[in-house]
Amino acid sequence: MTDPGQPVIRPATEEDLPAIVAMLADDPLGATRESPDDLTPYMKAFRRLADDPHQHVVVAVRGDRVVGTLQLTIVPGLSRKGATRSIIEGVRVHADERGGGLGTRFIQWAVERSRREHCQLVQLTSDMTRTDAHRFYERLGFTASHIGFKLSL
Repeated sequence: MTDPGQPVIRPATEEDLPAIVAMLADDPLGATRESPDDLTPYMKAFRRLADDPHQHVVVAVRGDRVVGTLQLTIVPGLSRKGATRSIIEGVRVHADERGGGLGTRFIQWAVERSRREHCQLVQLTSDMTRTDAHRFYERLGFTASHIGFKLSL
């Protein structure tokens, strides 16, 4: 059992999936696109991620309870003189843990890991309706410098 005081950030395991999916579904946007009652597609996706050394799915654990998650993807590229960048995705903190600094620790972890991976840029997207999240990322030094586009397939 880990120290119940400070959450530990560690790689996610298959056993963490129910808690991860529950957090992904626990907001108005996630509730419309996630299905915590059927973990089959999440298990398939997790196995693909686990097999890819450029993917880092982590959880924060307080005691024996998963209280947060995020995915960090390392992307080599040609632009910016062959720069490698990272993408932060799927950041979630359990509802009763919000406001306690865990989100900041998660992003700091992702930025430090990106540095160790020799990334020159860390990027993320956030749904336009998540104005609290936008303020959070700006406080951490991120700049809303681009407009993102998506095409559902």
